Amino acid sequence: MLQSSELPDCFYPNKPTSISPKWPTPNHTLYLSNLDDQKFLRFSIKYLYLYRKSIPSDTLKSSLSRALAEFYPLAGRLRISRDDEEKLEVDCNGEGAVFAEAFMDFSADEFLEASRRPNRSWRKLLYRVEAQSFLGVPPLVVQVTNLRCGGMILCTAINHCLADGIGTSQFLQAWAHFTTKPSADLAITAVHSRHALRPSYPPKITFPHPEFTKSTPHDTPLDLTQYLLSQPLVPTSITFTPSHILRLKKLCVPSLKCTSFEALASHVWRTWVRTLNLPPALKVKLLFSVNVRKRLRPELPQGYYGNGFVLGCAETTARELVNANVRHGVKLVQEAKGSLTDDYVRSMIDLLEERRTRPDLSASLVISQWSKMGLEDLDFGEGRPLHMGPLASEIYCLFLPVMSDFNAVTVLMSMPESLVSKFEYHMRDFSERDDKEREEKDGCDGNDYI
Repeated sequence: MLQSSELPDCFYPNKPTSISPKWPTPNHTLYLSNLDDQKFLRFSIKYLYLYRKSIPSDTLKSSLSRALAEFYPLAGRLRISRDDEEKLEVDCNGEGAVFAEAFMDFSADEFLEASRRPNRSWRKLLYRVEAQSFLGVPPLVVQVTNLRCGGMILCTAINHCLADGIGTSQFLQAWAHFTTKPSADLAITAVHSRHALRPSYPPKITFPHPEFTKSTPHDTPLDLTQYLLSQPLVPTSITFTPSHILRLKKLCVPSLKCTSFEALASHVWRTWVRTLNLPPALKVKLLFSVNVRKRLRPELPQGYYGNGFVLGCAETTARELVNANVRHGVKLVQEAKGSLTDDYVRSMIDLLEERRTRPDLSASLVISQWSKMGLEDLDFGEGRPLHMGPLASEIYCLFLPVMSDFNAVTVLMSMPESLVSKFEYHMRDFSERDDKEREEKDGCDGNDYI
């Protein structure tokens, strides 16, 4: 197993600066929808980009200032709503984003060597803003770290309450656009208003919402998230080439056609449950992000960069998932996606108005798709990145783009250290042998978890 390399410390020649919008922007309060300010989204999405050649900091600062003129809420500050202490809103005051410059005695090639497995030392690539709470951190924090080889690492932290993955990609592409074409307007205008996702009055909860409902039996007091967080976790990543994904999809034909995401999500979910050796009768869930911009009626306007996704929820027992073909999980994923109609999403928004509830993570795997959102195409004028991914690996699962192959996917997540080898073995095993034969081959006794 490849061991991660610890990064040396960063040297900061100057204190971080504040980058404000290039010109005066509207000074008002921005309403956040119930999809925006969910409690489980109160964190920053942290991206890391590695480039072979650096861009002058003054150029990046100037273009960032221009981009913030278009996406001015990112230059504001989050605060508790004056009308509802359970909700957040954005004070669009133009206070600015944090921009830090650093140098690291490290090369791009050295970073690439260890890029499959993030580790805690990567956190030094993003300037830490000292704040007493989540609300005290500016919505946008940037660090540009120049490397001894002339390369550059760009890290950004974008508050998830203001934008989802598609929205953050839209903003970052705007920043890159103004770096290479300072005087050219954006092809797509940013849409700030979130009123299209206002709840009904009174709220109308017309569907059950299993993504928020705890389904663990009372006689099995199991909280898998707490268990995982109590273990020494290490990142593991496996890249699936187009041929690998095609082999997975062929396990579903001719009776079922599926997308690459559906096949891979089913395989990862099944492998995760098998590796943890969960109680057979335990209800397990797969929660996965689904873009609903075009599922709503009317559709959300082009340029809407707020949270336009919800969590699809597939559910079954551990026994059914592990014993069945990958086709079983695919069907559940497809059914979960199919249920996300306009009425369903509106019902979810109303549920969040009535109860500030969180997703049920007690026995759930969460998958977030970062591939095929344009994140990997971020070019500031010196070419596409050599690497793109998260600043750190978490217990939830990321589907990441592969720089050299648009149709390949890297699966990244953290697992208990004692189970990494077993997880990686099953992830690479696409056959459909029976469980007994599998266990005999990998030497597992089936008692790793319970």
